[in-house]
Amino acid sequence: MKTPPAKFTTVDEYFAAFPAEAKSLLKQMRKIIREAAPQAEELISYNMPAFKQGGALVYYAAYKNHIGFYPTASGIRNFTKELAGLETSKGAIRFPIDQPLPVALVKKIVKFRVTENKAKAALKAKK
Repeated sequence: MKTPPAKFTTVDEYFAAFPAEAKSLLKQMRKIIREAAPQAEELISYNMPAFKQGGALVYYAAYKNHIGFYPTASGIRNFTKELAGLETSKGAIRFPIDQPLPVALVKKIVKFRVTENKAKAALKAKK
């Protein structure tokens, strides 16, 4: 029987659970997201690092062969051309662990999500 994964309480605790290569990419992903959304709050959600600003913004996580990036379905749907060549699903983008992160693309997606959440909040406030 496998031991269940740890329940992380902080992002640094999450990072500490991974080998150097993955930890380096996780730290880079954190920096990219913070630069694109400086007002966002960092937290652990669904046992992975996440940022929220006016609701869930993006999540990310390390795996054996990739860094998973979860910008919600709209964050993928609106960037299908830019994501060509990467493995994606309805809510996830997989960045191979042995390749550099696409910094400009990640920033673009995060900024899109910030704008989207602001628009949703404004619409909700009108009701």
